[in-house]
Amino acid sequence: MVSFVTTIKKSKKTALVLLSGGLDSLLAAKTIQDQEINLIGITFKSYFFDTSLPAQKQAEELNIPLSVSNISQKQLDRVLAPQHGYGSGLNPCLDCHLLMLKTAHDLMVRKGVDFLVTGDVLGQRPLSQNRQALKIIDQESGLEGLVVRPLSAKLLPLTLPEKRDWLDRKKLFAIKGRSRKEQLMLAKNWKLKAYTTPAGGCLLTDRVFSQRLLRILAVFPKMLPNILKLTSLGRHFWIDQALIVVGRNHKENEQIKKTAQKEDCLIELKDLPGPTTLIKGEITDQIIEKAKKLTQKHAPKARGEKVEFIVKKK
Repeated sequence: MVSFVTTIKKSKKTALVLLSGGLDSLLAAKTIQDQEINLIGITFKSYFFDTSLPAQKQAEELNIPLSVSNISQKQLDRVLAPQHGYGSGLNPCLDCHLLMLKTAHDLMVRKGVDFLVTGDVLGQRPLSQNRQALKIIDQESGLEGLVVRPLSAKLLPLTLPEKRDWLDRKKLFAIKGRSRKEQLMLAKNWKLKAYTTPAGGCLLTDRVFSQRLLRILAVFPKMLPNILKLTSLGRHFWIDQALIVVGRNHKENEQIKKTAQKEDCLIELKDLPGPTTLIKGEITDQIIEKAKKLTQKHAPKARGEKVEFIVKKK
């Protein structure tokens, strides 16, 4: 990681930039860096996403220091009770965006940073990147007037860094909407490489994951956050208050074993390759037999064969 000592000259203004690993945040950082502003990067990780690795690559390309903030528990609190509602899944995007800016604000105060930079593009995300949402985020984060969004700046009100001539508004952009044509052209012109595609991201935007999480929250609310790891693993089957998770490959099998708690039950085939199956919740002989059948069903070499099982209670 790049040292603050070697990269920051105190004679210049300093901005904290949110790096997500995506193209927009990289372009935003480059736009401000080209106006001779010192940059410090900040990125986030939680139970539902982790941008630290791609953001580190961006920080290295920009030659700036990077801070990684773990917001797992704070984000989970907002997932359970969002102030501003959900998106298409269990994604409280506006609340999460606000949490990130509040966390960034704390770092700004500690480091004596002058303003904040984000890769927001007006109209790109319907819940958190419309005019009203951006206004709410700025006000509630305590950063009103100090958040610069270089890619859409010309479509938004003047910020304090622009009013104070720290930034030249003419060198900022007026990009809006979901098209990435202008961003890709800028990346090509600047020969930028350290960015990921838009696919993936927060698990909370995935409807299958969200449906699983809703059921888990309803049945096992006292087991959070340990049980969250199971939400993205294996095939899920419910029998009353019991959850049966059947691994889909070797990697998932190993993850399921590591995730199992002392009250859980693990089932595997004795002499044949196949899935690791976990039972969480109510564990009865009937449920164990059902889990055995599911284990055999999802082991191609065991179908139709007489098999033995290894049943372990943690």
